[in-house]
Amino acid sequence: MLKLKLTGLSILGGLLMGISWPATGNLAPLFFVALIPLLFVEYTVCQNSDQLKSRHLYWFAFIGFLTFNTYTTWWIWNASEAGMLMAVILNSIFMGIIFLWFHSIKKNFGNRKGYLALIFLWIAFEWNHYDWEFSHPWSTFGNTFANYTELIQWYEYTGVLGGTLWVLLTNILIFEVFRKVVILGNSFKTEAKTIALISAIIVFPICISMVMYLNFEEKDNPTEIVLIQPNIDPYTEKFGTMSEAEQVDRILSLARTKITANTKYVIAPETAIPRGSIEAELEYNYGIVKIRELIAEFPHIQFLIGASTYINYQKGGPKPTVSARQNPQTKIWYDAFNSALLLDNSPGIQIYHKSKLVLGVERLPFAKLLAPLEDVAINLGGTFGSLGTAAEAEIFNAEADVAIAPIICYESIYGDYFGDFVSKGANLMVIITNDGWWEDTPGYQQHLSYARLRAIESRRSIARSANTGISCFINQRGDVSLPTKWWQQDVINGTINSNNKQTIYTTYGDYIGRIFAAIAVIMLLWNWVFIAKRKFGNL
Repeated sequence: MLKLKLTGLSILGGLLMGISWPATGNLAPLFFVALIPLLFVEYTVCQNSDQLKSRHLYWFAFIGFLTFNTYTTWWIWNASEAGMLMAVILNSIFMGIIFLWFHSIKKNFGNRKGYLALIFLWIAFEWNHYDWEFSHPWSTFGNTFANYTELIQWYEYTGVLGGTLWVLLTNILIFEVFRKVVILGNSFKTEAKTIALISAIIVFPICISMVMYLNFEEKDNPTEIVLIQPNIDPYTEKFGTMSEAEQVDRILSLARTKITANTKYVIAPETAIPRGSIEAELEYNYGIVKIRELIAEFPHIQFLIGASTYINYQKGGPKPTVSARQNPQTKIWYDAFNSALLLDNSPGIQIYHKSKLVLGVERLPFAKLLAPLEDVAINLGGTFGSLGTAAEAEIFNAEADVAIAPIICYESIYGDYFGDFVSKGANLMVIITNDGWWEDTPGYQQHLSYARLRAIESRRSIARSANTGISCFINQRGDVSLPTKWWQQDVINGTINSNNKQTIYTTYGDYIGRIFAAIAVIMLLWNWVFIAKRKFGNL
């Protein structure tokens, strides 16, 4: 009966976290107490060590986080069943391991060090989750406030990991008050200082943020941009029944309705040129030819568009890159890319290759080891197998005073990588995405919400072009303007301001994650040495 009760509490914790999440409940303040059921489960396991072991706690934690991850990211199934299962199960396994490590340190060194360990370990995990083979930071706890931008303007100093610290600390302190008052029978009066501290931890950052939000003023430096939303079904039309010429013609027809004498940029979404072209021969592509014609008609514009591209290598011989694949007929090695292209009225095309790829969908982890399974990965741009990537963030030099960051789809959830574009001089951010793969689910709404976080962290305006809902403009406070609707052809014309100033976050990146990871490693080593001495000390 006790195990059943704790399983129910674990599921309750997962549901509370899910209800707090953008587009699956949007009750972000609920996250301040969402972890309490799991903390109570861990406390109960400690109090009943004769019946319950660490393996039981891991199971309870896994169930809780599986509920959370499934509740918030089930929609990945619409793009890839294998990708959804990989993301949800692996994320839950990793989160369960972190909770188990916290439990071990707490047992060995007491409550205070244990709860500190939870904070350091969790933030270290989230930081590591940005840049390793199983990278999938969609569920970083600080993301929960993405639609409450008035409350988190201070993310320009801390990034989303500051938000994770905020909710972890608050949950732990509230649980401690609950434990001492409800379980141990202390009076609220004896816990007055802790209650006052909790109030300050919640209220003070909100007050600071509201002041920042109300007083923030963008430098007036306007750029007029046209955003295209062609609304082409990725499952039946984009790579199937609709020709590339038809798709390109739709995009250019929409663009012509909104281009004015002041328009500087026209933006079309990810893989808007879908079929794939060899990069050395791009000028012969139908889409490029037609864009050149549009630029000749409106020579004051520049055109940024997503495309599937290829680079050919030598025939035969060893595999030139980890991501390269070989044409079975010609035996030529090549890399496929999800690319962004920038064209103007001068010769040449600026090209950027998407760097942050979707786990289980665009790439497999440990590519060398799992190369035989690479055909399981289905690129959301339309080619099969793991894609090639850019070595680092690259910007498009558009004008003397404008440098554009061409951010492709999934890359917009990586705050530190987004900041790399800014560090290289980007003062205007463009996100091109598809989002149609997920259908009318929370996926495309969450994706937009996370872009709002990037605007605050970097204090950069964003122009967002999606194949279907939601294309929009985002200002430097994270406010959304002119949002388009789901599953509708649309084109919008808007003006946003560029910005050249660096924030603390774009200057130093995820410094909280780096510091906390170093401390987490020390705490883990300390704990493992303690366990080893206890186990082998008498040998």
